[in-house]
Amino acid sequence: MNDRISLAHGDGGELAHQLIQEVFVDTFGHQEQAKLDAAILSIAHSRIAISTDSFVIKPLFFPGGDIGKLAVTGTVNDLAVSGATPKFLTASFIIEEGFPIVDLKKIVQSMVEEAKKADVRIVAGDTKVVEKGSADGLYINTTGIGWIDEHHTVKPESMQEGDSIVISGTIGDHGIAILSARGDLGIQTEVQSDCVTLNHMIAEVLQAVNHVRIMRDPTRGGLATTLVEICEDFNVTMEIDEMLLPVRREVQGACDILGYEPFYLANEGKVIIIVGKEDEGKVLSILHQYEIGKEAKVIGKVIGKGKGKGKGRLFLRTPLGSTRRLDRLSGMLLPRIC
Repeated sequence: MNDRISLAHGDGGELAHQLIQEVFVDTFGHQEQAKLDAAILSIAHSRIAISTDSFVIKPLFFPGGDIGKLAVTGTVNDLAVSGATPKFLTASFIIEEGFPIVDLKKIVQSMVEEAKKADVRIVAGDTKVVEKGSADGLYINTTGIGWIDEHHTVKPESMQEGDSIVISGTIGDHGIAILSARGDLGIQTEVQSDCVTLNHMIAEVLQAVNHVRIMRDPTRGGLATTLVEICEDFNVTMEIDEMLLPVRREVQGACDILGYEPFYLANEGKVIIIVGKEDEGKVLSILHQYEIGKEAKVIGKVIGKGKGKGKGRLFLRTPLGSTRRLDRLSGMLLPRIC
């Protein structure tokens, strides 16, 4: 097999066969599934969750991960915050002609490693090769399937005044790590992306806490945009305290230089958990047992629940004691972020 992807790798012939066999089948362990046109799965549960996502990040390799790791964590986390136990993934690759096969192997291997950590299986996939200049290296699409435990579901409609808003760790790490890796603005930091699967930690919270209202992973648009969406979708008003937001010093410094606000920066390994006030201590105790949750904090609360669609609002309490309304991120803060 050549050192770089050629259009012949996508024509269904011998090179395509070698690519699929040597890079994907052998690495993912798909020997049996590769004999069929579909993966045959056994799911004994009556309710399943399905999520699909596409990943177009630039650069493909960044501090703390790469596009392959990101593809697995992103889809696993989407299932987990929906209250599902992730079980299976599919992965499709759109590869640009000339892409180094050694890099493709690294990316596929990182997918295998992260899937193993999350206890999920990559069971099906596809590859397409496009002309040079058409894909900027590599795009990945993943679909995830998980099952729903009827006893451990989220109940967003039960949100009420006084509920606590918990974030599992520092915000903005992924956004600043990507910005630094690009080098476009001359900023160099030691910040690593928080790209990590959260499903095991989330599952423990769901098992221990009866009043989990809703969970979300604040990716594109960051913490603020995600909370605004919850407020509007479920007609609640929330207030978060700027002084309580966990932000790394390096991230805050970069934001000060660039004029960014950390609560609008992307995250890839954090979860927002809204729970009844009586359960916030239990949630924090569970999160703090995990390395990825040791900096979890309560950052605000639900302050009202209204009537009528689209009436929900998000407010930020500033260090001066005043409040201002936060809206969705306007415009494109960082393109090609995930």
